[in-house]
Amino acid sequence: MDYNIKEMTETDWQGVVKVYSEGINTGKATFQTELPSLEEWDDSHIKTCRLVAHLGNIVIGWCALSPTSSRCVYAGVAEVSIYIGEEYRGKGIGKALLTNLVKLSEENGFWTLQSGIIKENLGSIVLHKSCGFREIGIREKISKMSSGEWHDVILMERRSKIIGRD
Repeated sequence: MDYNIKEMTETDWQGVVKVYSEGINTGKATFQTELPSLEEWDDSHIKTCRLVAHLGNIVIGWCALSPTSSRCVYAGVAEVSIYIGEEYRGKGIGKALLTNLVKLSEENGFWTLQSGIIKENLGSIVLHKSCGFREIGIREKISKMSSGEWHDVILMERRSKIIGRD
């Protein structure tokens, strides 16, 4: 498959939101139940470290970082969001995106990336492990879905290999 990865721009939004919607519909990729507006999404994500995978003009996946805290001591810590279009999952696109995101995050001064992954989302857990993340804990029954079902979240972390080089 001949796809490319590039920095996300506002023109990618319709494709990004389509892929995000497919993630929401799985019931195990996010606790989000409604799509955000571009402004809401933009305000909640770090302005750098936003990538999309394109197959021609179609967005087939995306990833981005969100801050974990407003405190300055956590300036180098961010949370990963990654979503792959339904028909493109399991084809290596997630690994390519996440690998590029890790590299870009280090270039932008991030020393820790973390993810909270719904326990049933085994594909995402395997993907993160393949990119150097490790399980650091489980938050049991942390979110109650609209169906009334409780979900556990696996906490994963990747520490930069460049820590201490400043």
